Amino acid sequence: MSIFGRIKDAIFGSDAEAQETPQPKPTGNAWADAPVVEPKARPMVDIESNLDNMPGADRLNWRTSIVDLMKLIGVDSDYESRKALAGELGRVDYTGSAEDNVWLHRRVMNELGANGGQVPAEFRD
Repeated sequence: MSIFGRIKDAIFGSDAEAQETPQPKPTGNAWADAPVVEPKARPMVDIESNLDNMPGADRLNWRTSIVDLMKLIGVDSDYESRKALAGELGRVDYTGSAEDNVWLHRRVMNELGANGGQVPAEFRD
């Protein structure tokens, strides 16, 4: 699984948890057994509230630090993980500088917003 996928699952909850519904037994009738496709609208997830309610949020500066954000949700925050995350999000020249880390934090917040998260404006570009 991608690093951003692990970040998203840690904040939103995994898709596997949301889709645990029992499957009906087949009847042998192809029309009756065809799955009913119902689009599931995901409710907006309050990113700030979810992160604030995680254990350790009061000791970490997750609002501006990508390292602290990753630590808070239990994702490796070492240089290699951040470089891989930057690559997933379109940055191939990530060096780990302060500017790169600010970019990475904002990019993660933008992506969380694009995936159904309610992200405060001060965390986004």
